[in-house]
Amino acid sequence: MITSTLPRLTARGYELDTAPQCFGELCPSTAIIEDAAALRERMIEDGYLYLPQALDREEVFAVRHDLMNILAEHDYLDPDYPALEGVAKSDEHPPFALNWAHHVASLQHVLYAGRMMEFFTNFLGGEVRHFDYTWTRAVPPKFGTAPHCDIVYMGRGTTNLYTAWTPLGDISYDIGGLMMLENSHRHDKLRNNYGRKDADEYCTNRRDDLPQGPGGGGQLKPGGVLSDNPVKLRAGLGGRWLTTEYAAGDVLIFSVYTVHASLDNHSNRIRLSSDSRYQLASEPADERWIGDNPIAHGPQAKRGMIC
Repeated sequence: MITSTLPRLTARGYELDTAPQCFGELCPSTAIIEDAAALRERMIEDGYLYLPQALDREEVFAVRHDLMNILAEHDYLDPDYPALEGVAKSDEHPPFALNWAHHVASLQHVLYAGRMMEFFTNFLGGEVRHFDYTWTRAVPPKFGTAPHCDIVYMGRGTTNLYTAWTPLGDISYDIGGLMMLENSHRHDKLRNNYGRKDADEYCTNRRDDLPQGPGGGGQLKPGGVLSDNPVKLRAGLGGRWLTTEYAAGDVLIFSVYTVHASLDNHSNRIRLSSDSRYQLASEPADERWIGDNPIAHGPQAKRGMIC
């Protein structure tokens, strides 16, 4: 729980203002977790659902064990500590492209079976499909993720699409977890400008705009982010940055229009988490993230346009 004894919190190197009008705590939805109608109403209102201990804590720690052992095998962990503690050997970022989820049965089970799928079947009110691509994140002691909305990366299918951010271990403020920007999902200007762009589109009429990597060329900032300054962004859009200290077993679910970012990691440990995406099976899915070998942000995903 957020208290007056908060440590110094930064995001992208900027110190966050933790005054009550700028910063707050996520609202748990545990009391309504079985009530699909109430969950949908809260998602419409808040743009997120924070579900403490919605998953089996021991199953999540089994995932942590498997992934930390992979990190240890690749020499990213300090061998003087047990691998499960995740003490980083350096601030080198493990390669995102490993996409470990396809090779780790424990992670596949937590994200795509059992409690998680039961929740989404109830919440969405029908047969659920998940993206075949799973985002696994191993963040060493350094800056966190810049503010963005998911819509620019996965908006070619239904917008009735939800991200489940799953901490794979206990995450204190010092390690730094995910933040939601309050009411950002209802910001009309944001939805109708940034929210209509695509990170894999590029401008064919601009010589310096090349179809490589996510970013959207002349249409978006590099990497598709909204801003590299979470403090300035909050001041411009309004609302508060909302976060908490997370525990293994917690899940944070949010819409593709909800602005989110992460706190910087000031600990000596690797922050381990996953992002997985869910939608009704009856609705169209973004072709970049489905199939046996998703094209992701590769060359096949690029679309030229006149800017």
